[in-house]
Amino acid sequence: MDRSQGPGRQLPRRLVQLYAGLVLYGASAGLMVRADLGLSPWDVFHQGVATHLGLSIGTVSVAAGALLLLAWWPLRERPGLGTVSNVILVGLSLDALLALVSEQHAPASRVALLCAGILLNGLATGLYLAASFGAGPRDGLMTGLHRVTGRSVRLVRTLIELTVLACGFALGGGLGVGTLAYAVAIGPLAQASLRYFTPPPRAAGPTEGAILRP
Repeated sequence: MDRSQGPGRQLPRRLVQLYAGLVLYGASAGLMVRADLGLSPWDVFHQGVATHLGLSIGTVSVAAGALLLLAWWPLRERPGLGTVSNVILVGLSLDALLALVSEQHAPASRVALLCAGILLNGLATGLYLAASFGAGPRDGLMTGLHRVTGRSVRLVRTLIELTVLACGFALGGGLGVGTLAYAVAIGPLAQASLRYFTPPPRAAGPTEGAILRP
């Protein structure tokens, strides 16, 4: 066994992946907010609620994530370090990005921010998921409902996203061409990122190889 690839040596790298991914995820959402061309379904909801409550969208994101964890209890989902970190860091980094980047009015700048936000979101998704510290509160809701109802992940995910999107739009959240672009692009981008950042399986030692050979 190559001890240099053991769990103890991998932990620092995984922690860096986790926190870098979560911070970048929140920053990507902030870029899409500044683009003002449409947000991801959950951020449409967050923005709609924030508009009515007079809170920042990042604060609403944190509060929504915390409330979603309560829904995990009857679904018997188990939060991990990544789950709790997701609740806190994504919203904080979203608000931090909004404080650093001003509103944009030129169409070219807004399109550039939208494209950068979607690309960064896909990168960040693979980065933090590959760290394997637990699902985020929204993904945990999806997997819990999938297990309890027996419905496919695709159906459960679609119904959840359509529900929050409709609620967010009704509350005045930013639905637009960016929402459609996000829906089309995020799956392939996240999958490519996840493949890139997931470490290859540890090579089997001489004994293991002999056992695994047919």
